[in-house]
Amino acid sequence: MAENITASVFFFAVGGGFLPVLVWLWFWLKQDPHPEPRKILILTFLNGMVAVGAALFFEYLISLYIAAGALVLLLWAFTEEIFKYWAAYQIALKRPDFDEPIDALIYLITAGLGFASVENIFFILKSFSTDGLLSSFITGNLRFIGATLLHTATSAIVGASIAFAFFNKKRRSFNIIGGILLAGSLHFLFNYFIIKSNGQGLLKIFLPLWLGIIIIIFIFEKVKRIKQT
Repeated sequence: MAENITASVFFFAVGGGFLPVLVWLWFWLKQDPHPEPRKILILTFLNGMVAVGAALFFEYLISLYIAAGALVLLLWAFTEEIFKYWAAYQIALKRPDFDEPIDALIYLITAGLGFASVENIFFILKSFSTDGLLSSFITGNLRFIGATLLHTATSAIVGASIAFAFFNKKRRSFNIIGGILLAGSLHFLFNYFIIKSNGQGLLKIFLPLWLGIIIIIFIFEKVKRIKQT
C-alpha cells in the first residue's frame, strides 16, 4: 500500500479523517454549559488517538488465538470500548477538573472521537490503495455517518453511565462495567450487521445510530439537571 500513497493522498486521508470528527467534537462541546480546560480536552483527544495502537495490538493477539467469526468481532468491540474509556480516564477522569456529571460525557466522547479519527484515516488510505480516490471520498463520507457516529454513541453510553453515578462513588464502578458491556454489545452488533450486509442496505444499519445520537442529545439535557442530594 505504501508505494501507492503520495503526500497529497495522505493529506487527503488526514483531512477526511479529522474534518468530520472535529465537526462532531465542536457540536458536543457546545452542549457543555461549563467548558472544560482546552488543554485537557486536547490531551484526551490525542490519547484517544493513541488508544488505537493499543487496541490494534490486543486485537491482533485475539486474532492469533481465536478463529475469525462473531466471537472475534465481539472481543474486538469490547477491546475498543475499554481502551476508549482508558484514554479518557488516564487524562481527564482522575483530575480535579472532573467536577460535574456532564464532564463524563464530554471526556468520553472526546476520547472516542480521537479514536475514530485514526480509524477514519486508516480506512480512507486502505480504500485508496485498492479502489482509488473516488472510492476513498465515498468511504470518507460513509465513515462520517457510520463509524464516527458509532464511536460517539458507544462512548456516550459509557460517559452517561458514569454521569448518572457521579455523586454515588460506590455505584460508579458498577455503572462503568455496565456501560462498557452495553457499549461493547452495540458496537459488536453494528460491526456484525455491516459485515453481514456486504455493503447493502447501509442506510438501514446507520438509522439506529442517528436515533442514538438524538437520544444522546436528550441524555445531555437530563445529565445537566443532575444535582447532589
